[in-house]
Amino acid sequence: MESTIDAAQLAGSMPPADLSLWGLFLQADIVVKMVMLILLLASFWSWAIIFEKGMRLKRLNTRARQFEESFWSGGSLEELFDRVNARPADPMASIFVAAMREWRRSASKGLLGSDQLRASLQQRIERVMQITLGREMEQAERQMVFLASVGSAAPFVGLFGTVWGIMNSFASIAASKNTSLAVVAPGIAEALFATALGLVAAIPAVLAFNKLSNDLGRYALKLETFSGEFGAILSRQLEEKR
Repeated sequence: MESTIDAAQLAGSMPPADLSLWGLFLQADIVVKMVMLILLLASFWSWAIIFEKGMRLKRLNTRARQFEESFWSGGSLEELFDRVNARPADPMASIFVAAMREWRRSASKGLLGSDQLRASLQQRIERVMQITLGREMEQAERQMVFLASVGSAAPFVGLFGTVWGIMNSFASIAASKNTSLAVVAPGIAEALFATALGLVAAIPAVLAFNKLSNDLGRYALKLETFSGEFGAILSRQLEEKR
């Protein structure tokens, strides 16, 4: 009975714990603090990537639409090439420029004289367009791996901080021989805070990765469609030279 009264008096004499977010961070163990900082940095960097990718995809789609309007306007492809050759503004223009360069190089060397040479040129143009498409999409998809990594790993990193914090809380409880809620709650709260940060970092990263991957897939399909259409146009012109 006396020990129970002493524990209650000890709990009542303790200053109230600071359970604010900043207070939980300051009270945490050094390992838990490192986990929290890593998760916060990962979250900030994820949001930076999300905004950058979203704005970049919007620009790419706008420029692709503008280029398609110029391409299908009925004007000369040679004039369009001369206009965008120096500085292609988007991946679609880069694919067009790569194919036209190969076309002009072969035409200037007189490699359009036979059926075999024309077939070889058509294969080279298609290969050049595919290589350019792959290179441009690789640039567009940069840092997407980071979003996927944060989305899959952040909850486990936060769980590690939680487990570590709870272990320290139990050790402190055993050392103080006091199991009152006032003693237990702060340690458990700061440990669970790490898991909460892990979820805060992971959930937006997963949602953004799925959305951006879908948008990038649609954009890649648009480039592949343009490559196929442009390849068909060049093939038709090669047939007319027979």
